[in-house]
Amino acid sequence: MSPCSSQGPRSFEPGTSASQGFSSVFLSRQSRKSTSHAEDKESTMSDSEGYRNPTEVQMSQLVLPCHTNQRGELSGGQLLKWIDTTACLSAERHAGCPCVTASMDDIYFEHTISVGQVVNIKAKVNRAFNSSMEVGIQVASEDLCSEKHWSVCKALATFVAQRDLSKVKLKQITPQTEEEKTEHGVAAERRRMRLVYADTIKDLLANCVIQDDLESRDCSHMVPAEKTRVESVELVLPPHANHQGNTFGGQIMAWMENVATIAASRLCHAHPTLKAIEMFQFRGPSQVGDRLVLKAIVNNAFKHSMEVGVSVEAYRQEAETHRRHINSAFMTFVVLDSNDQPQLLPWIQPQPGDGERRYREASARRKIRLDRQYIVSYKQAELALSVSWDPSNQVYLSYNNVSCLKMLVAKDNWVLSSEVNQVRLYTLEDDKYLSFHLEMLVHVDAAHAFLLLSDLRRRPEWDKHYRSVELVQQVDEDDAIYHVISPPLSGDPKPQDFVILASRRKPCDNGDPYVVALRSVMLPTHPETPEYRRGETLCSGFCFWRQGDQMTKVSYYNQATSSFLNYVTTNVAGLSSEFYNTFKACEQFLLSNRNDLAPSLQTL
Repeated sequence: MSPCSSQGPRSFEPGTSASQGFSSVFLSRQSRKSTSHAEDKESTMSDSEGYRNPTEVQMSQLVLPCHTNQRGELSGGQLLKWIDTTACLSAERHAGCPCVTASMDDIYFEHTISVGQVVNIKAKVNRAFNSSMEVGIQVASEDLCSEKHWSVCKALATFVAQRDLSKVKLKQITPQTEEEKTEHGVAAERRRMRLVYADTIKDLLANCVIQDDLESRDCSHMVPAEKTRVESVELVLPPHANHQGNTFGGQIMAWMENVATIAASRLCHAHPTLKAIEMFQFRGPSQVGDRLVLKAIVNNAFKHSMEVGVSVEAYRQEAETHRRHINSAFMTFVVLDSNDQPQLLPWIQPQPGDGERRYREASARRKIRLDRQYIVSYKQAELALSVSWDPSNQVYLSYNNVSCLKMLVAKDNWVLSSEVNQVRLYTLEDDKYLSFHLEMLVHVDAAHAFLLLSDLRRRPEWDKHYRSVELVQQVDEDDAIYHVISPPLSGDPKPQDFVILASRRKPCDNGDPYVVALRSVMLPTHPETPEYRRGETLCSGFCFWRQGDQMTKVSYYNQATSSFLNYVTTNVAGLSSEFYNTFKACEQFLLSNRNDLAPSLQTL
């Protein structure tokens, strides 16, 4: 029942021994007729040929000279307009009414697109909440002559449905395919990050210490930031607006990219290329007749990249002094040479006061952006099992922790390996990972089970593989870090220890489970010691689904790398028996404590 690490027998987390490890699951799965977990459910539309998501919208655009910049490449602003239009059409297909752009998540551009090539954009609604929905967008380019295809970027946009200027209650999305189920589950976690985005960035910037050598640089070789400042005004005309008279979000983003490009050009005296955009968040609408004032300035320049800050304010002709803040964003540019390699950039000399603040905040944002890219936008096989935890990556490690578990839950090729007294054991083998999943029904309220099992300090009461648990740090209401000691593995005299981040989540909507996700992290206060054999947990945790009044389906998941197959033995009955006994002990623990109502239960 403990999370597992991935390096040989020592890698089993508080749980099973090497001889009683994955061997019995693997061998028993081969020795009995496999029964797919999916057979317990009705067949879905994804099983039929030609299934297409009903909210999916595709757009293909031929890149003409009028769409390109001085380098003959598709301008970032034009691409943003196409992305926003496609996503809006998808949102409106689901909502059945007009929709407006609320935000656009970070976008990283992998390739440029040249004149004569085709841009293919695909958008579909991942999940609908109350009046908002997340739309996933994929952008690829196509060379018609060579038939080559490239991935350009992926984007996530949030749209709000409106009818007669009032918000609309949206119908829920029913995911069909494994991919749709994954996106549907993770969308709730991404929404959680968006809602706290501003506060998260503010806290991280306040606590992020960045070392720079600003004082030691030769000012004679620096470009004053004020020389890059740009201010421009745009009049919103009917072609810039949607059917409600609100300015298209994509049009505003395109204007923002335009002034940001001018600011970047004033620093490098060359034609810059847009590489990344930090989240666009629309703080209010603008309408036909509004004047939009766009301001941009280079906040900081690094070795091969620069950050440009852009803001948008709106006002009416009759009230010019009353300006409304519409949007802000930070864009990263590079200057590419003839071989598409980034060139060195001049240093920026910030103005005293606000200029120095923007300069240092840009350095902090760059660190945060790199951390976020590494943790959130990673390929799982390339991410170390234990990532260093610190306040600057706290939010993204928590997101990664919960998202990985939800992606594991969404897999549709689980195989039933054994069933004893209504406790089911499933296994899943794919690529580099071997996973297992246990489930049972318990006569306990889901919120109470969630509360009891999310506190790892109580785990030794029912799981013998947890010898002791120390709460190292209560990060916030939903995240805590524990130091776990487990008994030695078979043939190893040393006990194991684990440093585990536990992230818990309440349901976002009816039908969602309560979630407790576990993964290993590294803390400088708890390094490896000769006393213990350090174990690691890749992805594990619990999900709790309400099955009626005082009835809960409790599911436990655990993922490990396929290196465990090297330790398969002939012990066919070991793992099933071990897991069954531990899971039944968990059931008894829940039943014995179901009337022990903790005060915090009242808040769930």
